[in-house]
Amino acid sequence: MAVQFHQTCRLVQPSSSPIGSLPSIVAGDIHRRSSMMIFNTNNGNRKGLSSSVKVRSSLETAGPMVVVGQVTEVNQDTFWPLVHAAGDKTVVVDMYTQWCGPCKVMAPRFKELSEKYLDVVFLKLDCNKENRALAKELGIKVVPTFKILKDSKIVKEVTGAKFDNLVGAIEAVRSS
Repeated sequence: MAVQFHQTCRLVQPSSSPIGSLPSIVAGDIHRRSSMMIFNTNNGNRKGLSSSVKVRSSLETAGPMVVVGQVTEVNQDTFWPLVHAAGDKTVVVDMYTQWCGPCKVMAPRFKELSEKYLDVVFLKLDCNKENRALAKELGIKVVPTFKILKDSKIVKEVTGAKFDNLVGAIEAVRSS
């Protein structure tokens, strides 16, 4: 099941209601946690009658997106938008490099965690030269480093390939 935090709405017309009887609604970007909203409108010509318009979020929009149960690769352009869009959800970020042996050992275990904790957003950031500025901003000195964020703030950090410490940190933040 795909979850997208920054969503675009599209108008879904009820088949029983002609378009002329509904007010104009412009679909655009929204920041909502629900997948459906109902707008009730009163028709000025018919007292007491109302019609409903369903607006559903589209999962087929451009832009950063995370998938529940999977690890999402991010870069310096997509990292903060996804973290901010996660809101009060726990976010775990794996800071790694392609050449790091311990990072390669932790990668499949990190993926297992993403499949286990479906209420947590799992991101991976390759600390290569394209993302060096973000890695520096986040204070990365060694890889692998795992940052755990809540409300867009770093609340815990685990350095090195310490799987049990990472699980403990995730559990602590989830339960807080």
